[in-house]
Amino acid sequence: MTHKSLLAVAISSCLLTACNSDTKTVEVVKEVEVIKEMSAIEVTQVKNVILMIGDGMGAQQVGLLEEYARRAPNSIYKSQGGKTALSKLGEMGQLGLSLNAPYGDNGSLVVDSACSATQLATGKASGSEMIGLDSDGNIVATILEKAKEKGKATGLVSDTRITHATPAAFAAHQPHRSLEAQIAEELIASNNVDVMLSGGARVFLPADISSNTQAQQAMQALGAPANVYKKSKRSDGRNLLLEAKEQHGYSLAFDNKQLSAAQGTKLLGLFANSGMSDAIAYTACRKDNSCTEPSLREMTLKALDILSKDEDGFFLMIEGGQIDWAGHLNDTGWMLHELLRFDEAVDAVYEWVKNREDTLVIVTADHETGSFGFSYSRNNLPEAQSLSGDGMQGRDYQPNFNFGALSHLDKLYAQSGTFYKMMDRVDASWNFDNSTGQQWADAINEYSAFKVTAEQASAVGVRENNDYYVAGHNYLSAAQFPKVNDFKEFYVYGDETHGNLIGRALAKEQNTVWGTGTHTAAPVPVYAFGPYGVTKQFSMMQHHVEIGQKMMTALLGDN
Repeated sequence: MTHKSLLAVAISSCLLTACNSDTKTVEVVKEVEVIKEMSAIEVTQVKNVILMIGDGMGAQQVGLLEEYARRAPNSIYKSQGGKTALSKLGEMGQLGLSLNAPYGDNGSLVVDSACSATQLATGKASGSEMIGLDSDGNIVATILEKAKEKGKATGLVSDTRITHATPAAFAAHQPHRSLEAQIAEELIASNNVDVMLSGGARVFLPADISSNTQAQQAMQALGAPANVYKKSKRSDGRNLLLEAKEQHGYSLAFDNKQLSAAQGTKLLGLFANSGMSDAIAYTACRKDNSCTEPSLREMTLKALDILSKDEDGFFLMIEGGQIDWAGHLNDTGWMLHELLRFDEAVDAVYEWVKNREDTLVIVTADHETGSFGFSYSRNNLPEAQSLSGDGMQGRDYQPNFNFGALSHLDKLYAQSGTFYKMMDRVDASWNFDNSTGQQWADAINEYSAFKVTAEQASAVGVRENNDYYVAGHNYLSAAQFPKVNDFKEFYVYGDETHGNLIGRALAKEQNTVWGTGTHTAAPVPVYAFGPYGVTKQFSMMQHHVEIGQKMMTALLGDN
């Protein structure tokens, strides 16, 4: 219990007993005075830091989560009074905002996840798509690495890939985020990360894993199911999972049962070949108890269990990474489910830390993705209603525009597949050259509670010549792109843009708008929970570089 809570209890005790004896009064007054003295000693250092990053989670995304939790007619938060874990942190801790662009006079306006996470991890300015480097390209020690040097335990958790930009930035140093095979080597060889839980097995496996029977047998001997070692993204014969176990002492886990049973202080859990399952699939498997991958919450709890055994304390980064993926696709229903999955993990952390005075929790985002929002429109105008209020003066209530029904929130939650699922239904190989509006409407209507006609869906499959062709570019080397009629320069991911066009087809029914398929420079929320002497400095407009510096000072002193 915190000093503030103890003080409240002592005062309440006096009030409840009416301080009905001189002896009792003296005892309670003494207790209050002692607690006041304890409270007056400002705590500015912590033993543990837990950083939670909702990738792509701007204020708009938080708004979607809170609107659903508080006002959806069938909100899954009803039994909790509509209160999210994020809102608990906000009420009990401090709230601020943070700018996140590449820092300094030579930076740029918009950030990517690698640069943003690097700035959080190092407290230094970095450049776009760099991992663990400053803006001049120098290797910079991260908060995780400095914590390890101080004898603290360390951990990284993500529902994407452990070598993806955000987790990688805390424990690797590479000129570009795409170098995931090299990042995997660093993560294993450095021995800096005690617990790593995520997806991304494909860069830990030898190049010939799909045809090498001996290698597959070795993986089976480690307990890895076939779906984890089906494909490699390495160009050599190294098996980093074997190296992790045999040379570096890691226990390995490949599904939720193995994670639950894992022992020891070093654990590598890789639960998918690439990214872990999306949160809509997680919601479905949780209902029938068929999940084989652990949830973000379960990975978080396991990491806390292992790391908290270190008497020197720990640093733990937890990422809800697919909020960003849904935002890139402009998929509101999927994004809601990802926010719910992330909030489950936030709840686990809140319950673990709520009565502690030795831990700082920071929840923020690396950036906002998609420029998302609910918006009123001229579609489906409301009908007139008669209201009983004495201020209506005989007039009907009839707003000029459609401001969006709360039932939309339940319908977003009811979405049963991502836009990728819809695209797969039209053509599993993503050859949409001859696709029809009816095919797109059928696919959308199978998975969405919002329905569209063939005419409304006809634009989803339309393609055009790529005006921004760049030979050899990862995304822009395609001769043709899906046709976007407005802001098309901001839809950069090739054929995935057909998913964004699904978002456009559904927009008027959902009362949703999206401005981009990439990131925006919007400031992002910062939730700080822990001793007030530490958290008060986060209740302001700041920059991610400053957040990184503040976390280091709180955990490590003058570093």
